[in-house]
Amino acid sequence: MQNQPYNVLVIDDDPNVRDILSSLLKREHCVVRTAASGQSGIVAARSELPDLILLDVMMPDLDGFSVCRMLREDPLTAEVPIIMITALDDRASRLEGVKAGADEFLSKPVELSELRLRVRTMQRINRYRRLIEERERAAAQERLLTEQARQAAQAIAEAYDQTLIGWSRALDLRDKETEGHSQRVAQLTLAVAQALNIPPEEQINMWRGAMLHDIGKIGVPDAILHKPGPLTEEEWEIMRRHTTYAYELLYPIAYLRPALDIPYCHHEKWDGTGYSRGLRGEQIPLAARIFALVDVWDALTNDRPYRKAWSREQAWQYIHDQKGKHFDPQLVDLFLSIAAPDLTKVIERQVSGGKED
Repeated sequence: MQNQPYNVLVIDDDPNVRDILSSLLKREHCVVRTAASGQSGIVAARSELPDLILLDVMMPDLDGFSVCRMLREDPLTAEVPIIMITALDDRASRLEGVKAGADEFLSKPVELSELRLRVRTMQRINRYRRLIEERERAAAQERLLTEQARQAAQAIAEAYDQTLIGWSRALDLRDKETEGHSQRVAQLTLAVAQALNIPPEEQINMWRGAMLHDIGKIGVPDAILHKPGPLTEEEWEIMRRHTTYAYELLYPIAYLRPALDIPYCHHEKWDGTGYSRGLRGEQIPLAARIFALVDVWDALTNDRPYRKAWSREQAWQYIHDQKGKHFDPQLVDLFLSIAAPDLTKVIERQVSGGKED
């Protein structure tokens, strides 16, 4: 857990539920305040801005949907994460909660282990979001100053990139099997971008996106991320959320918003069978189409917890066979000529020799 206290506001008219949630949250080292009604909950949220709100739906004065909308309409509380706790499990109720502005849902009776996981996920996402937002505000202030300040802002931008490198290394170190992965894929992505004559400013954003492509995995439990065997379908569903977590984390940061294409879309596939949005063909941003090739190549040619590395020949053949399925068919040959020029030349000689025969 973080060193700084994590403040949670529980809004529920049932005193037993408030006591149970308070007890659990305190074991998670949270500072807990409670409110027994929707109206008092709004007052409490505005008076002492919490880091997270747990909000009951069915309350006598104001229901949770109304409370959520009012909190979202108030600039002071608009960005506070809200987890709605409800006995309603129909689709219409969930949709109403989404429209009201809820970030997550938990069904009654609350599974304490699930609540613990959601709270820890929110803690991680909030912590990283706030860190980045603080750095962005500092950079924005510097850009308004004199030429000396402009030079200072440039130094800060370089420091940001060093920070991105540090973050990517920290992410890689969560699993020794993928150590160095982010640095390798970022360099190979740049090589392909340069071969395509992509403008330098776009290459910088691609590099940043490649370095942060898996930042959303901070929201994935270690038990799933480090699992040595195959994941269950439920575990895969959680794992697939990492692209959405990346979007939610990075989009509010103007400095990193142009780098979002890779973290958000690198698991989309050319034939539309990827995630998280099921994009197809050129609907997928070019940076993400390039990175999909880079990421799969690096994953196949390095050891992972669930399998040993493939040979470069096997990886070359797999990527070639996935032309027009997983990968953009216009990029595959160029990518293979950059990633494995020796293999490409050998295979080209074999093909041309076969034709001559």
